[in-house]
Amino acid sequence: MAISATDKELIKYFTQLNEPQKQSLLQVIKTFFKSENGPSDQITIANYNKELDDAMDRISNGNFTTLQELEKEMHSW
Repeated sequence: MAISATDKELIKYFTQLNEPQKQSLLQVIKTFFKSENGPSDQITIANYNKELDDAMDRISNGNFTTLQELEKEMHSW
């Protein structure tokens, strides 16, 4: 099987990346396959409701970020 020019170019650049960059790119590539095959992380209504309850508990306990805090953090980006 012949390797296309695009494949050759991808290999050329991929081999120049360091290991963390390769891992990051691999995750991006995997997302393409997940989106083509439909939703892979379906959740039940019970799990969804539990996540909502957990989030409400965190908010009730004061574990959240205010808009002002987020805006301040964004300015440091």
